[in-house]
Amino acid sequence: MAIIIKPPCDAAALARAAVGSRSRRSGPWILAATILASSMVFIDGSVVNVALPILQQDLHAGISQVQWFVESYALFLSALLLFGGSLGDHLGRRRIFLIGVIGFAAASALCGASQTAGQLIAARCLQGIASALLTPGSLAIIGASFSEAERGRAIGLWSSFTALTGAGGPALGGLIIQHASWRWIFFLNLPLAIAVVLLGSLFISESRDDEVVHHLDWMGALTATLGLGALIYGLIAASGAAGFTPAVISFLAAGAAGLTCFIFIEARSQHPMMPVSLFASRDFSAVNALTLCVYAALGGALFFLPFDLILVQQYSPTAAGSALLPLIALIFLLSPISGSLVARIGAKTPLVAGPVVAGCGFAALAMPGIGGSYWTTFFPGIVIIGAGMAITVAPLTTTVMSSVDENRIGIASGVNNAVARTAGLLAVALLSIAVVAVFNNDLDRRMALINAPAAIVDSLNGQRSKLAAASIPSDASPALQTRLKEAVLYSYLAAFRVAMIVAAALTAGGGIIGALFIEGKRPVHNRSPSPAAAPGR
Repeated sequence: MAIIIKPPCDAAALARAAVGSRSRRSGPWILAATILASSMVFIDGSVVNVALPILQQDLHAGISQVQWFVESYALFLSALLLFGGSLGDHLGRRRIFLIGVIGFAAASALCGASQTAGQLIAARCLQGIASALLTPGSLAIIGASFSEAERGRAIGLWSSFTALTGAGGPALGGLIIQHASWRWIFFLNLPLAIAVVLLGSLFISESRDDEVVHHLDWMGALTATLGLGALIYGLIAASGAAGFTPAVISFLAAGAAGLTCFIFIEARSQHPMMPVSLFASRDFSAVNALTLCVYAALGGALFFLPFDLILVQQYSPTAAGSALLPLIALIFLLSPISGSLVARIGAKTPLVAGPVVAGCGFAALAMPGIGGSYWTTFFPGIVIIGAGMAITVAPLTTTVMSSVDENRIGIASGVNNAVARTAGLLAVALLSIAVVAVFNNDLDRRMALINAPAAIVDSLNGQRSKLAAASIPSDASPALQTRLKEAVLYSYLAAFRVAMIVAAALTAGGGIIGALFIEGKRPVHNRSPSPAAAPGR
């Protein structure tokens, strides 16, 4: 009998070959599943902002409740995003990804069925938790399912398609809201989720990070959630009529203490979900501070803009959603050019110029009055913001990844993504304090000039919490109703202008951070950057 001597088996080579073979067979279906899942989240995030004025009117919500429509989702997503990624590495990426998809669909159904503002807020909390499980899984699954040679193209396709769906989301949402109901922007997620679950179950293989001993950072996740939650609750409560009461100050102090505990726990943990040591890099710290400024400006502006467009300017929901298309289209079209520019001149110049340009765009949004053509009022500012963000996004992502060691790129990108989401979360709460204060002061001044009867004034004062959606007393004369409506709308316009000026100042601050603290040298390593977070993601 002949003895056949086999060469030693290279397990790593066999694993790479298996991944390559599997990605060729199942690659298109895996991409379809991850793109659909990510699109479901991105569309939901961008559409809800457009729907806020309609949700406020239909559910009879005050401005604090409207804030929670956005903040409840963003809170759990921001606090648990890094933990969701660790959970997938530990328990299986496909498993956690599909649990997130199913949870997101169930929460979306509850959102669509909500009859009160409180029910919608609770359902949005569940959506945020599910999204924290789903969102990190998409790129992790692509990374595990495709060979190194195919991975760059797969991520590029994922990026392109999700950017397109994100760009079309506001316009599609506006169309649905105008011609059907706001409830369908949530129900739309159900068929998408069913498709993702079927594709994922059939074509995505389970994967986890077996090379690392996993210890889930439960205490980090808990303190981040409680700290952010108490802080945001305090800030939103502070925008109410009572202002900074002792109870509100207690929540703010508890939030600050919780976040301090979070940083302390992360610094001492052997397996933190946010390694504090990353911030030892000057570039990493500076670029995250810049991210905080820029995405706070963007998140705050995109929260208040739909109220101006729909309630003050009388745009239809479709027109309001379409108004944002130039911003996202410019980011999609120009970011690759900006990214290639980094290889030639480094990231510092774009990270100074981009925020400054975006700041000019926010300042331009503060200029329009009531009425006028979109093309001469809001279009120029939106285009300038889009150009500024397009200059900023790719260099920002490149700097995040080039400021840390190769083996820490994934966690660094995750931390930056969490910072971007937290920035929007904080901006909506903080800017609302300024917006409510300016609205009330301006309305007081205008009401004094109108000199309306006391009963009419009392009735309108009861509507102040709704800002531009305040109902005008029906027992007032037609002429008085017109004057009161103008007072309400112009008061909101004054408040909106302050919000845009603050957004402009924040982005200018980001540019100053870029100028003073970021080296932004040309990247030495040939790294495949993960897609940067686009608006609304």
